[in-house]
Amino acid sequence: PDSNLLAKAYDDSYYGKKDEKFEGLVEKFINYFRKRRAKRLSKHLTDGAIVLDIGCGNGKFLQCLLHFGKYHLNGIEMEGNSAKRAARITEINLKIGALQPYDFKKESVDAISLFHVFEHLTEPKETLDILSDIIKKDGILMISVPNIASFQSRMFKGKWLHLDPPRHLFFFSPKDFKELMLTYGFEILEEKHFITEQNPFGMVQSILNCFTKKREVLYEALKGNTDYAKDYSRFNLGLQRWFFLITLPLFICTDLIASMFQKGATVEYIFRKK
Repeated sequence: PDSNLLAKAYDDSYYGKKDEKFEGLVEKFINYFRKRRAKRLSKHLTDGAIVLDIGCGNGKFLQCLLHFGKYHLNGIEMEGNSAKRAARITEINLKIGALQPYDFKKESVDAISLFHVFEHLTEPKETLDILSDIIKKDGILMISVPNIASFQSRMFKGKWLHLDPPRHLFFFSPKDFKELMLTYGFEILEEKHFITEQNPFGMVQSILNCFTKKREVLYEALKGNTDYAKDYSRFNLGLQRWFFLITLPLFICTDLIASMFQKGATVEYIFRKK
């Protein structure tokens, strides 16, 4: 996609127009998993560590890290409502824009995180070049991406939630991605395929995509994007919500099974720089 199409794809509706991208129970649900990710990363950190979250969103993941230690927090987020939310957190040194080679000194960062950001990058190789340069020896890289080799991807093809055209530009199988990271000097410490924050909803929304003219209607409705969902009645949207709630336990179980075969819809890695 060209720059004009990408600009439209990342308008205010993408980031959510309200105080938070999601509100109410959905935001609390997401925040619970932010704290769990922060706890996992903190186990690899010592007090005073310099942490960089690329695509930091509203900054709450970085804020959650402070529950587990004293760290120097840095966030990078593109201009928009998410960056405005992150700017409210005074503990974060926030850059609005994209990561550049001059932003951090060579081998100066203890930990870097990218949660569902890598697939959005227009220049992923350039970003990996910078990351491998600025991270310290034995530094930690925590990254999550969609799994193009997942059962969901192969089952739903163009209807798959995590395809997310035109925003998602690059996809890797876990095998290919780990081999790529090895060439940059990163060794794998942890690999997680059972991700209840993302994968069960991915199944629900992908199924709904097979029956609706528009993609991701339920997802956009949960963000409060009424303009996008205006073609659907409150009754229809209510049925979609109930479908999600009723089937959630089932799809948590199916995700557990998929994860045993490393075929979960998304995957999370923790690497260490050698």
